Amino acid sequence: MSAVKNLPPYRHSIAGSLLAAREATMAPIRPLLRAANFTEQQWRVLRVLSDGGPLDVASLAERAMLHGPSVTRILKELGDRGLTARELDKADRRRSIVDITPAGREAIDETAAHTVLLINRYVEAFGRERLTALLDELAAFQETLAPFAPEAE
Repeated sequence: MSAVKNLPPYRHSIAGSLLAAREATMAPIRPLLRAANFTEQQWRVLRVLSDGGPLDVASLAERAMLHGPSVTRILKELGDRGLTARELDKADRRRSIVDITPAGREAIDETAAHTVLLINRYVEAFGRERLTALLDELAAFQETLAPFAPEAE
């Protein structure tokens, strides 16, 4: 007997449900990002930099939930557009520190103005208390599952 028979249909699995929720969240936002000439990954990198200030590339990749080589490519594109800047870490000259530029912050602010309106509609439709509870539960879920992740190599 196949072990697959013991699994729920993918759409009703934990991973499938989380992915479907992500898609439902992002589908209305994608046209806003396209209009601003951003990919979702570029937007995440800029958002993380705008949230937390200058970061080394490894920390940026972790916070943006992207692979390091992807972040390196994204930073080259964003740097070429003048939206991010890199400099060598003064304490460790082997590391680069990345920050968002004023042009990058302006681009984020313009796009965020539209996404905030959309997110407010999400809150209105789903309910602030339900959304807060969902986010709290998802944070607890992530914390609970963290020990199951394999050690980074």
